[in-house]
Amino acid sequence: MKKFAVVFPGQGSQSVGMLKDFMADPEVKRTYAEANEALGYDLLTLTLEGPESELNKTEVTQPAILTASIAAYRALVSQGVNPQGVAGHSLGEYSALVASGSLNFLDAVKLVRLRGQAMQEAVPQGQGAMAAILGVDDDKIIEVCKEQSQGADAVWAANFNSPGQVVISGTATAVERANAKFTELGAKRVVPLAVSAPSHCPLMQSAADKVKEVLLSLDVKDAVIPVYCNALASKITKKDEIIDCLYRQLVGPVRWVESVQAMAKDGIELLVEAGPGKVLTGLNRRIDKTLSFANVNDPATLEKALSAINS
Repeated sequence: MKKFAVVFPGQGSQSVGMLKDFMADPEVKRTYAEANEALGYDLLTLTLEGPESELNKTEVTQPAILTASIAAYRALVSQGVNPQGVAGHSLGEYSALVASGSLNFLDAVKLVRLRGQAMQEAVPQGQGAMAAILGVDDDKIIEVCKEQSQGADAVWAANFNSPGQVVISGTATAVERANAKFTELGAKRVVPLAVSAPSHCPLMQSAADKVKEVLLSLDVKDAVIPVYCNALASKITKKDEIIDCLYRQLVGPVRWVESVQAMAKDGIELLVEAGPGKVLTGLNRRIDKTLSFANVNDPATLEKALSAINS
């Protein structure tokens, strides 16, 4: 049996109809029933039928992705396999913490809804922006962001997603200046992202404060399964570390490349992506080619993942 970790996707992986072929699984049914009760509305119907405009609202998207990810994870571990580590990209870190035993699922569903609301309130829509920069060295991206920042009108490197792919985040005007500079420097691509809030930068300070306040009121536990934290790019298990990492990830960068490298260094052989889409699997392949990869979002991929784990 391979030593494996489960990784969970973040915002942007949602789509109307996600996990539709998985809905007969009893663990998936149970997870959506719990989420519906926690949220007070029918998340299952919204997930399967839309409308897309409603599903893409941040305060809906975040619990929807968390629920889909935990549903897929529960279906996986119900087959008698247990990971040696978990990690999640941005919002996916909340899924990882539920899987680790640190956060209660119902608490997490409510918390990420609040997180989405707090993020939108921190920076009014249209005043912040994010963009993916492809084909520019990490150090150069950090340097350009500093150069193009003018006091509070600033931009930062926000997501180190894979070699040659970094997302920047900040005020709309600063991101626009940085985008122009990266184009001038010969970036392979500069892709403005369709987001409603500039995540993982100091503009999210008020949202981070609100999330931490709620976390301190919840029954957060030490993790049973090590969690590779976005902010530290290393594994943690202690309650205080977990709360600090969730706070820091809203105002600092997602160190995904280093997190995957840390898992490989610790002897993880296989990364299983649980949840909608395969975005992380694509990134992970570019980070470490010695690892094996699988994903779980329907019965067919579940069988393939189990085969990969047991091979």
